[in-house]
Amino acid sequence: MGERLRRSRTLASVSGVPDIAGHVDFCRQAEACGIESLLMAFGFTRPDPVAYAAALGRHTEKIKFLVAVRSGILSPTYFVQQINTLSVLTSGRVSINIVAGRVPDELRYYGDFLPHDERYERTDEFWSVCHALWRGDGPVDFAGRHYRVESARLNTPFVSDVDGPSPVHGRPEIYLGGNSDQAIALAIRHADCLLTFPDVPDRLAQRIRPVLDSGTDVGLLVSLFCRPTRAEAIDAAHELIASAGEQARQLHGAMRARTDSVGYTATYDMASRESDWATRYLWTGAVPYLGPPGIALVGSPDDIVEALAEYQAIGVNQFLFMGHPDLEQMTFFGAEVLPMVRARERAGVR
Repeated sequence: MGERLRRSRTLASVSGVPDIAGHVDFCRQAEACGIESLLMAFGFTRPDPVAYAAALGRHTEKIKFLVAVRSGILSPTYFVQQINTLSVLTSGRVSINIVAGRVPDELRYYGDFLPHDERYERTDEFWSVCHALWRGDGPVDFAGRHYRVESARLNTPFVSDVDGPSPVHGRPEIYLGGNSDQAIALAIRHADCLLTFPDVPDRLAQRIRPVLDSGTDVGLLVSLFCRPTRAEAIDAAHELIASAGEQARQLHGAMRARTDSVGYTATYDMASRESDWATRYLWTGAVPYLGPPGIALVGSPDDIVEALAEYQAIGVNQFLFMGHPDLEQMTFFGAEVLPMVRARERAGVR
């Protein structure tokens, strides 16, 4: 929050020291705007997401924290203990974003040297242990290639509701981020929702059909340029990449060569292969400057509602937005777009 061109800078130059007062204000504004949850991302340029969610949770009332986690960083038993403790501190306002990592260089900072496909194999084992602990399967025994636990148990349960007459135990909602075949299989096996980058609706519909058929939700991770008119939104989008400059384009050209993420590679390729407009509303023009998270829905409030409806029509039912600029965009979205979305939902219109 607050760093407008964060993704156009080298990661080494980004501070991981959080603006606590600013982030508390942002969380409270999100609550006022009707936003359901906020992503607590993982990486060496950021504070620890579990610890920071605990701190922000003490200053908020309704907002949920979508905490990113990578397997290979810590044991599954200890991770479940952390998340269960966080659920007690926040009255259950925590969900999980499973990420497998996207840049091998940074993964090695944390002692993780596995290639892409083996990371997914390890992640499968990690979540098998986590789910067994949340189910309360008794002492948990597991022996895999990457993890082994014996008679594991925890006396701190996950608390999904502490406001009722008695605590309700369960597990957090789980979102898995990815575009690869391995990510899709893992989401079906372990997650409540697959989070993926957007594509042209017809192409995306084919890719997500197995996920939806399994009963798992699908959500989009997408940037947002929404202004009172379409012309203003397009101007804002072009102004952002002009501010980022040619250095940002060179930075992401190098990033494209280093990533082993299928989703990142596919989105970089889509941006280089097609015109800036994949559809009337889906704009890839910022991807060479901000990376794949810069793929964006651009337009007026009516345009954005229509774009969301196109994705809802193929089964997408959750959206994780990044705003430009974030606070102003979130406030505008909450005032101008979200009421129309909710009205359509109440009317049964998709």
